[in-house]
Amino acid sequence: MATVTKTIPFDAAEFFADPADQAELLNEALASGSAAFVANVLGTIARARGMSKVAQEVGVTREGLYKALSEKGDPKLTTFLGVLSALQLELAAKPGKTRRHPLPRIKTRPRRKAA
Repeated sequence: MATVTKTIPFDAAEFFADPADQAELLNEALASGSAAFVANVLGTIARARGMSKVAQEVGVTREGLYKALSEKGDPKLTTFLGVLSALQLELAAKPGKTRRHPLPRIKTRPRRKAA
């Protein structure tokens, strides 16, 4: 007879109640350069703090926030910044050590001469 193993759902939000731990997790996600990882981590932190409360502070629906902050989500910059504010987290930039990818060239149109 086969042995049945029961599993319980895992939610990382249960282990990130401390704001300092949340900030450290978000820093790791930002350093990864993965938008999906950043969105997922913000979702984890929002669940730890109360998704309904965060959604209300951001001005979006709870369902919309769950969707935006899922692994497949891609929140708009305004949502991203709103969530950071609601979570009382700050985003700071610092010079990078090395550039992973060259900066993309911005195509510009030639200027028209005044008539």
